[in-house]
Amino acid sequence: MTQHWWQRATVYQIYPRSFQDSNGDGIGDLPGIISRLDYLAELGVDALWLSPVYQSPNADNGYDISDYQAINPEYGTMADMTRLISEAAKRNIKIVMDLVVNHTSDEHPWFVSARQGSDRSTRDYYVWADPVDGHVPNDLTSGFIGGSAWQWDAESEQYFLHLFSEKQIDLNWQNPKLRQAIYQMMNFWIDQGISGFRMDVIDMIAKEPLNKVLVNGPRLHEYLHEMNRQTWADRDFLTVGEAWSASPQDALRYSDERHQELSMTFQFGHLWADRRIGGDKWEERPLDVERLKNALYECQTTMATHGWNSLFWNNHDLPRAVSRFGTTGPQRELSAKMLAITLHGLKGTPFIYQGEEIGMTNCPVNSIDQVDDVEARTIYRQLRQRGDDADTAMQKINVFNRDNARTPMQWNDDPYAGFSTTQPWLSVNPNYREINVASAQARRQSLWWVYKQLIALRHQEPVLQNGKFEALPAMPASVMAYTRTWKQTQWLVCGNYSAQAVSVKLPQSKSTLVISNYPDGPGQLGQTVLRPYEAFIVALN
Repeated sequence: MTQHWWQRATVYQIYPRSFQDSNGDGIGDLPGIISRLDYLAELGVDALWLSPVYQSPNADNGYDISDYQAINPEYGTMADMTRLISEAAKRNIKIVMDLVVNHTSDEHPWFVSARQGSDRSTRDYYVWADPVDGHVPNDLTSGFIGGSAWQWDAESEQYFLHLFSEKQIDLNWQNPKLRQAIYQMMNFWIDQGISGFRMDVIDMIAKEPLNKVLVNGPRLHEYLHEMNRQTWADRDFLTVGEAWSASPQDALRYSDERHQELSMTFQFGHLWADRRIGGDKWEERPLDVERLKNALYECQTTMATHGWNSLFWNNHDLPRAVSRFGTTGPQRELSAKMLAITLHGLKGTPFIYQGEEIGMTNCPVNSIDQVDDVEARTIYRQLRQRGDDADTAMQKINVFNRDNARTPMQWNDDPYAGFSTTQPWLSVNPNYREINVASAQARRQSLWWVYKQLIALRHQEPVLQNGKFEALPAMPASVMAYTRTWKQTQWLVCGNYSAQAVSVKLPQSKSTLVISNYPDGPGQLGQTVLRPYEAFIVALN
């Protein structure tokens, strides 16, 4: 089977608004990203996934696109985008664009025209429905703002659908003309020299809202196969679909090369390990490491021979990994190294979210006035309506507020963390004086150097790229331990997710240390005591 570039790569996600401001307006931009390409090349990453930089009114920070083939002036120009692609290529770094084709902004020309009459050519690019007994077609609700997902259009006396905010209008993928317009747009970007797409809520495009089928609609895989054939089919191109609904079996269906759909999906089963199943998004529970391990392991075994895994702890929609699965106390870096080692040892393509490589943390706030996230503001309002006082509601919001991931990148201990010369659009985390790139690069035992080493190992070692995964049996609940085997090479990956020491029985074998988060490594294997948050990879001899 042919090995693709993305099977030995590490992808770095950039949230452009918060990465680097080049012109002093408090907002990150494309020239700012260009100015940091040498940093990214030094870290060793192979591709940059950019959250949307298209023209947008920013109702949801760019995930409401008003022009797919124009750059938001806040971020720069199309010339800047062309230069970014070119300059990144000089450093052997590829560009992956965020593709949002479940919905557009209500300011997109397609929708502006569609509202002008049922005879307009783009009318059926969107989902319209007649009233039922004088009311909304059904009880679908809007995820970001609450209330009905159906909006009345008085001019045409029909409803249109918005499953997220009222400014994010759902597209009608059943219309072949809409699909062709999207494929044409995708080919425009492919022709600009990009090397991949991350596909926002791709499991929703085949929705049948009148039947209340919102994910995994019956024509989903038909559409994805068609997309593949009409866009990137003849290229070694990375496509990763965001699919909150995807089980490991679903992920296999998406990514099985025999189906000619996607390279991989983001599947989120492991991220329920600290949430109450069936509960609301903000309902936290203590981390269940057993559940987390089982979810990751199932993905490994399900896609052992076909399909491909994505490996990630966080992104622009999720809390900071070390705050969620590690600790932000004195052992912050130690726990963050453990998370890095145990994830990057798995089979798949690792994704690093900006700031993860230095252990950036969540940034709790005191008042809803400090919150930018449209979803978090809605949740806060709903919590207050349910009877929570302001302090209790904010305590819940601070756990999963998407702003946690969106605070500006912490480059150094200068004012505004070196991100900007002025007050940024979102306040910098106050801990930037201790947690920043300059400090991390200056300490050879820092988390940053662990990430750099893990990325290099992914490039160099076939056992990480191709090796068979096998979980070690009878491990304590807090311990993740597995082997990767390729030909005559076998590596053992082990990590303790606890702040307490724990005794484990590991294979009694001579070993060679590959990487560890403790300077002296694990010592002799066999009956071993793992120290708090200890993690390592050893080659078994």
